[in-house]
Amino acid sequence: MNKTRDDAYKLLCQYNESEALINHALAVEATMRHFAEKMGEDVEYWGHVGLLHDLDYEKYPEEHCKKVVELLEAAGYDEKFIHAVVSHGYGLCADVEPEHIMEKVLYTIDELTGLINAAALMRPSKSVTDLEYKSLLKKYKTKSFAAGVNRDVIENGCNILGWELKYAMEETIDAMRKVHESIGL
Repeated sequence: MNKTRDDAYKLLCQYNESEALINHALAVEATMRHFAEKMGEDVEYWGHVGLLHDLDYEKYPEEHCKKVVELLEAAGYDEKFIHAVVSHGYGLCADVEPEHIMEKVLYTIDELTGLINAAALMRPSKSVTDLEYKSLLKKYKTKSFAAGVNRDVIENGCNILGWELKYAMEETIDAMRKVHESIGL
């Protein structure tokens, strides 16, 4: 892949104006980079996939994970990259199953970053820097909290990866702490 992070960010901003969606993309990017580093994988590549995973969501919500194929092809991204991006919507808005470890991580942490964002905003500090696992787990178990977060996807992803929910939560919190200022938390 000969795309830079700057190229990916410009593409993201071309199709997304919402600060919340851009911050979500940055949170997912940071989390993907975090796990890539832990697993000895390509940090840049994983980060780009995380950054662009919701590229089509703001302008084409009814075509999410479908329109992105056309947008990424036009921007010069290859089939492997596109497959990874589309696979995060498996069972929700896409029938592309996560196969590679990177895809499985993206599938798992996309919803989880949203939950963490919501939990952080409920704290007096409005920050992820002082959010702890126990507090997040309590929010997770309260189905009415961040009701739009699909907990089944998070649990299914953890099962696919062979991860404990605690591990996924703690590591994702840690990843988001690293970029808390750039994601407004």
